[in-house]
Amino acid sequence: MGGLQDRVVLVTGGGSGVGRAIVERFLDEGARLVVLERDPDKAASLAAIGSGELVTVTGDVTTYADNEKAVAAAVEAFGRLDVFIGNVGLWDFNRTLVDLSPTELQAGFHDLFTVNVLGYLLGARAAAAALRESRGAIVLTLSNASFYPQGGGVLYTATKHAGLGVVRQLAYELAPEIRVNGVAPGGMSTNLSGPRSLGLSERQISDIPIQEYLEKYSALERAIEPSDYVGAYALLASGGDALTVTGTVFDISSVGTPHRPPQ
Repeated sequence: MGGLQDRVVLVTGGGSGVGRAIVERFLDEGARLVVLERDPDKAASLAAIGSGELVTVTGDVTTYADNEKAVAAAVEAFGRLDVFIGNVGLWDFNRTLVDLSPTELQAGFHDLFTVNVLGYLLGARAAAAALRESRGAIVLTLSNASFYPQGGGVLYTATKHAGLGVVRQLAYELAPEIRVNGVAPGGMSTNLSGPRSLGLSERQISDIPIQEYLEKYSALERAIEPSDYVGAYALLASGGDALTVTGTVFDISSVGTPHRPPQ
């Protein structure tokens, strides 16, 4: 797109999945990256691909101090921050309301909302001053579950609907200096996991036949890779191609027959 050259971008959860695909694409297009990543091994794997244009910060998106540290790293390394991309999330593996015990419901609510909603708010708050100065942008990873059922269970779907509200409210609150938008991918095979409180921290979405499901039921009848979703992020993060876009979520999922995904 040509709009990412020299853009300074902070990505949370950039060590794998869509986050890693964003990092690789943005580096290819000339951006300079800071990645906030909790997993030290994933952070180390990123260090080899940046050639001085990538800084990794090990930390947790649910801790405000770690978000501040990542913003400070961008300003220290590159002089400013142009874009904050919130990308860390947990999935609930389609756990329905009646599948959850009352104890699990409360604990799962806390964990999913803390990561999927509060994590974005903390990151946006930490980045706000720097983004106002650069007249920059915020891009949040949402989901087709922000619009439709069956993208997850009740807790995940609730967090992604909340994320839609976050985009719309922050676009209002942070205008005119900061544009705020979201990208809503559909399913893909990644290491997206669930909360420990539901016994799902060791499971990954790639453990289920998600690619087979997509090929069978999605409108395009093809498996989707994380890199297939990155174009929307590049557009929204660009320095010129999306200057009129704010308060919008791009639904880029391949919507198909609403069958229940495999458990």
